[in-house]
Amino acid sequence: MTTPASTNTIALLRNAAGRLQFTSADGSIHDGVFPVRAFPITSPDHGLSIVSADGHELLWLENLYDVDADSRALLSAELAQREFMPEIHRIMQVSSFATPSSWQVITDRGETTLILKAEDHIRRLTTTSLLITDSHGINFLLRDVEQLDKHSRKLLDRFL
Repeated sequence: MTTPASTNTIALLRNAAGRLQFTSADGSIHDGVFPVRAFPITSPDHGLSIVSADGHELLWLENLYDVDADSRALLSAELAQREFMPEIHRIMQVSSFATPSSWQVITDRGETTLILKAEDHIRRLTTTSLLITDSHGINFLLRDVEQLDKHSRKLLDRFL
């Protein structure tokens, strides 16, 4: 049964093996727990579950900022490790307007090349945001198409 967080302090720590450990209100200790966001792109700080190693929800947090700073730091570090999703800021060039094609992009994590296997690997999340999955299964977020420079927009429009 899921327990909503009722106080600002939750019993969360990193064990000797480096995995998260959660102690529930009844004193049960759960090793290898992990946080899962309900809406990782549209509302990353709202709606967060602490899930057991076997996939059962142990705790529901309405807001990441409802917990103490130490717990928030542990949760944020774990989420950053689990949710690797570079954000595309600019498309430098594409090898071809047919798929598969190589895209050279600048992301929030630096410059990289991704391989777009098929046009349906570009998914629209909202009217202005896209999720692009490369040939290795890495998801790249394009948060706002309207904010792209003219050259990037022109290249992208050929695939949409």
